[in-house]
Amino acid sequence: MAITLLNPDGLPKIDVYRQVSIASGSKLAFVAGQVAWDAEGRTVGEGDLAAQVEQCYLNIGTALTEAGGSFDDVAELTLHVVDWTPDKMPRLLEGISRAAARLGTTPTPPATLLGVAALDVPDHLVEIEAVAVLD
Repeated sequence: MAITLLNPDGLPKIDVYRQVSIASGSKLAFVAGQVAWDAEGRTVGEGDLAAQVEQCYLNIGTALTEAGGSFDDVAELTLHVVDWTPDKMPRLLEGISRAAARLGTTPTPPATLLGVAALDVPDHLVEIEAVAVLD
């Protein structure tokens, strides 16, 4: 595996992600921001943050499979959430948990969560991009 995830001493221990990823592979995959579209371009989970987060993660998984990798190869995630407030965290985590169960992994690479005013499609509540390191 090209990625080692860790939480260094002296930094907070966050359950849902690790503070650092160490990449040892040489092939990078940059996955464009994924939104809650199914394969036909229909929005999944309109108005439901957890459902949309789940679909975004599944879409990233599909992209990585095509690139020859999996979520285990993800070095970093960036999440863009519309009108973010901390009370949305349980729904976000629910979506991640559901996606993890379907993907058969626990996606815990370093992540940055950004609150944004809007995305390109008004029905989309979240967009997630990924960087992966493949062997």
